[in-house]
Amino acid sequence: MAMKLYGAVGSTATLRVKACLAEKEIDYEFVTINMSNKEHKTPEFLSRNPFGQVPALEDGDLKLFESRAITKYLALTYPENGINLMMHDKKTMAVVGVWIEVESQKFELIGSKLAWELAYKPMFGLTTDDAVVEENEKKLEQVLDVYESRLSESKYLGGDVFTLADLHHLPALKFLFGTKVKRLFDARSHVSAWAADIQYRPAWVKATTA
Repeated sequence: MAMKLYGAVGSTATLRVKACLAEKEIDYEFVTINMSNKEHKTPEFLSRNPFGQVPALEDGDLKLFESRAITKYLALTYPENGINLMMHDKKTMAVVGVWIEVESQKFELIGSKLAWELAYKPMFGLTTDDAVVEENEKKLEQVLDVYESRLSESKYLGGDVFTLADLHHLPALKFLFGTKVKRLFDARSHVSAWAADIQYRPAWVKATTA
């Protein structure tokens, strides 16, 4: 049975999994879920993700949801495919794990609010809340200062090779770099170089155009 990814166009979580599948060079079938028609709330889809959110993955008889859990599964289950996105050395993997958590608990929380205000709201004809933008730009600057320090020591967040710690940032970067928030990345040389590097990866280009 072919692997299936159920997701939606424009969903950052869906893009996160597509990026991982592209890096791992795994063949799969993409099943579009029309969220405007509430397809993600149907009994059929809820059997794949009881929270009614995309994406969901089926690999044989295994059903998974939550994008970061899916990427970890793919990286661990298919180590021989594509590039290695996890480290076998326990100490190195522990460092990668730290930055996976930082993305999820620090960067994404702020980045998603800014993307909503500056990228999504204009698309939906909604008014941007400037106070929310100002507040979260300040928070993002603090996070990026930490990233600048880390990236002055290593090419990527988890060390000298690209891992899930970097890949997980890509969907938010895609939307943030189309807004004025890009200047906050450009103002930090190491962060700017890192962001450019990972966004020009062939697998990411494939994931965003396929």
